[in-house]
Amino acid sequence: MSGSSGGAAVEPILRRWRNAVFVIFWLTGFLFASWATRVPNVRDILDASTSQMGVLIFGLAAGSVLGLFASSHVIARLGATTAILLCLSLASLGLVLVGLVSTFVPGLLILFVALMTLGVGYSITDVAMNLSGAANERQIGRTLMPIFHAMFSVGTMVGAGFGALLEHFRVPIGVHLVGVGLAAIVTTRIAVRFLQPAEHPGEEQPADQPAGRPGVDDLMADPISDTPSLEGWRGRLAVWRDPRILLIGLIVLGMAFAEGSANDWLSLSMVDGYGLTNAGGATMFGVFVTAMTLGRLFGGKVLDRFGRVPVLRGTAVLAVVGLALVILGPNIAVAAVGVVLWGLGASLGFPVGMSAAADDPKTATASVAAVATIGYFAFLIGPPLIGILGEQVGLLNAFWVVGVLAVIAGLCAPAAREPAPTR
Repeated sequence: MSGSSGGAAVEPILRRWRNAVFVIFWLTGFLFASWATRVPNVRDILDASTSQMGVLIFGLAAGSVLGLFASSHVIARLGATTAILLCLSLASLGLVLVGLVSTFVPGLLILFVALMTLGVGYSITDVAMNLSGAANERQIGRTLMPIFHAMFSVGTMVGAGFGALLEHFRVPIGVHLVGVGLAAIVTTRIAVRFLQPAEHPGEEQPADQPAGRPGVDDLMADPISDTPSLEGWRGRLAVWRDPRILLIGLIVLGMAFAEGSANDWLSLSMVDGYGLTNAGGATMFGVFVTAMTLGRLFGGKVLDRFGRVPVLRGTAVLAVVGLALVILGPNIAVAAVGVVLWGLGASLGFPVGMSAAADDPKTATASVAAVATIGYFAFLIGPPLIGILGEQVGLLNAFWVVGVLAVIAGLCAPAAREPAPTR
């Protein structure tokens, strides 16, 4: 995105809004990594098989998809800021429950429910924060979405490092996850105060808001009606008939699968496939999220120079090459190079897909929710699929399916092409 603002200074209210979105993205990444680095520990506590762990992780995915189906309606009812406040707090509570259950009453069923709670809150937050970020990006007039997602990756990187450190010193999982969850609830309440200039469409603008600039909920208002109704509900579902939105969804699906399979299985595959310790597996996950972070931090400049389509194709190639090195690598050093390429390749698919879905402000809420829902099917089908395949052929060989979906994402790249400039 190249806007007329160029290098002009960002107005204070937009800068505070942008920075608050940075915090929310960072926090969601930290929350997820806190869980991901403890997957081997949970496996040991439950003495679970690979397929049982796949079923358990399916709880997180199932909750996420349920939340996504409800997300556009929840956000239309509550507004983006209130949705983030309530749903990110719910996700944090889910993480607290995972820590308490793992410590005091470990069991597959109750952990499944705790992970579903985490997934529901997390997925609705994901849609709402992407909408807020896309609206902020449009107003500032610069490519910001990869940087917002870079902050998510920074959060996962810090969370992975913190989790690996606590795992190394054998800090109980309950202390870790309960502490992180409670701190996240407090941080969320502080950050949402700065998220948007106007909480509701039509509300009087703050004194320091530039004249003529709508608030985020104005930009994300339902195209049919500003109030929830049957007509508005049907209008939000209509985007599912748009071929472009469905193809963008396939891009996000493929790259979300590339990202999510690493989140769920990379640390465990390094332990089982390359003989690393649990802490070593967590460290390799940290390498992956670091590569994703770098890809997203520098991705905005690359996108502005080359455009969405060439960048999406190039990152798909990187992901496939990286996966091949991880699967076929003769030693951990080659696998580590593959992890880096895998992370770089998976870095831009999700943020570019969200930006492309939000190109039309009138349908942004429904379109982003639809694309995110398609993408999150990667998290729904991915954990059990990789787990079942991993049980039969090993986790590393199960990653070949990730490469196939990355190829499909690259082939669908033209659907994300930037809209023609308006005069």
